[in-house]
Amino acid sequence: MAVIEVEDLAIGYDDEPVLEHLTFEVADGDIFFVIGGSGSGKSTLLRALVGLLPPLRGRVRVADGESAAARRAPPSLGVVFQSGGLFGSMTLAENVALPLEAWTDLDAAAIETIVCSKLDLVGLRGAEHRLPAEASGGMVKRAGIARALALEPRLLVLDEPSAGLDPVVSAEIDDLVLALNRSLGTTFVIVSHELASILTIGRHCIMLDREARGIIARGDPRQLAARAEDPRVRRFFDRMPARR
Repeated sequence: MAVIEVEDLAIGYDDEPVLEHLTFEVADGDIFFVIGGSGSGKSTLLRALVGLLPPLRGRVRVADGESAAARRAPPSLGVVFQSGGLFGSMTLAENVALPLEAWTDLDAAAIETIVCSKLDLVGLRGAEHRLPAEASGGMVKRAGIARALALEPRLLVLDEPSAGLDPVVSAEIDDLVLALNRSLGTTFVIVSHELASILTIGRHCIMLDREARGIIARGDPRQLAARAEDPRVRRFFDRMPARR
């Protein structure tokens, strides 16, 4: 079963498409990467997937069958922004509690129980009362994931989860994604250009290209890295600059 269906999608700004003719699906339980070089449209596509950017043409449908652009509630979709997106004046626990306070009628005791369980799930037991400024970059990313999991969505969308992290902490975030995928069955869509993460945990991917304004490759990233014949794809996986 597909949790995301994208059909002949064109997206952009001021009626000018950045990407067009996008058609793909994300299967339930997948770890799906959106990859490509800088300026290829990865973040623009992410905005469309989570309903922040309406399509110019085509459609995006998410886990519950609702059009992403028409979404009024986020029970089946959680988002983790590149910076973590936490409110600096609130503790990690208070940040995780926000979706529960906004979208449920649970009392304070029930919310506290859920918040503690989500923080424990991402390895932040004992850090509940820290402010984001008192937490490491990896802890902030983990707290962002905990907040995105608060409403128990089927799907998490992560924007550059390794950005600003050293290789060891980045690998720990990869391990967390794998653990959540295996234990909860959560589907992940991850926007990234980090080859280590893409090749370690990715199961499927699409590759975007700025000049093509669309998808130039799709499939298992390890197979693309080993067998792709398109020079644009080879340059990406081999970290080779384009010839001038």
